[in-house]
Amino acid sequence: MTSRRVGSLVPRETVSTGRSGSVGEGYRGHDSVIPPLDPFDRSTPIGAAAAAAVEALATERRQPFPRPARRRIISVANQKGGVGKTTTTVNLAAALASHGIRVLVIDLDPQGNASTALGVDHHSGVPSIYEVLLGDRPLDEVIVASTEAPELFCAPATIDLAGAEIELVSLVARENRLHRAIQGMKREVDYVLIDCPPSLGLLTVNALVAARELLIPIQCEYYALEGLGMLLRNVELVQAHLNQDLRLTTILLTMYDSRTRLADQVVHEVKEHFGDRVLGTTIPRNVRLAEAPSYGQSALTYDPTSRGSLSYLAAARELAERGFEPNGAGR
Repeated sequence: MTSRRVGSLVPRETVSTGRSGSVGEGYRGHDSVIPPLDPFDRSTPIGAAAAAAVEALATERRQPFPRPARRRIISVANQKGGVGKTTTTVNLAAALASHGIRVLVIDLDPQGNASTALGVDHHSGVPSIYEVLLGDRPLDEVIVASTEAPELFCAPATIDLAGAEIELVSLVARENRLHRAIQGMKREVDYVLIDCPPSLGLLTVNALVAARELLIPIQCEYYALEGLGMLLRNVELVQAHLNQDLRLTTILLTMYDSRTRLADQVVHEVKEHFGDRVLGTTIPRNVRLAEAPSYGQSALTYDPTSRGSLSYLAAARELAERGFEPNGAGR
């Protein structure tokens, strides 16, 4: 498997775990990336235990994810930057798609980081979500296949989207443009994951109006809790005036560092306040999660055995098994 860093960075010829052997070199398909078992010497206790652990991982990855009865549209939002919105969107999408679930990622952030991580071209001039929002272009015309999995697609964002906040102001039904585009989409997908920008402007409002579910990644640090109330108040306004079907269904705790007492305090406070809406899986701080986008890959492809990859795989399974049925009909 050949992978290449984006931009001017050095090419990388193989996916590696950074350790000897070929544990990180596997194949990609419906069963996700399954590392081969050959490097382990099963005649030794340590080798046998390592082989058993990888076999258990491979078996778990082959267990199918439940397919939703109807399309799930989930906005991944938090107005604070650097909490893992894009990392969460990309890796949850890759985990679902690796199990045969059809997923569309809509990159609504002008930085286009989700497009980069999915290996999708998003330079200026490429058909993008900007034309969908401002030019009434059908969503189907800008959707492209990701290099991650056959079932994973992306509606990319270009730098043109940076001016959309201003341009949308004068348009009729400006808050409903993304909703109308998704409703008019002919492509059959099981999940639509919308990666929101780190703001509470019209792009994020469009995402909240289009979605039935809201997923909020919360960094396990004190500052991550500040401003969360403002986001929830905006959600309440959207529910009251624009989208009564929107529900905050999922909280995902990210960047957890078990060495700090503060991280445990944040986890405790969030779980105490949001209850069972908090996923049982917590995403740890992991260097592989940070490295993967520079190769135009999700962490699940870049290093399928890393702690970050396994955590997102578990979070995706938990998200899929929870399911969700909105109260309203026709959205």
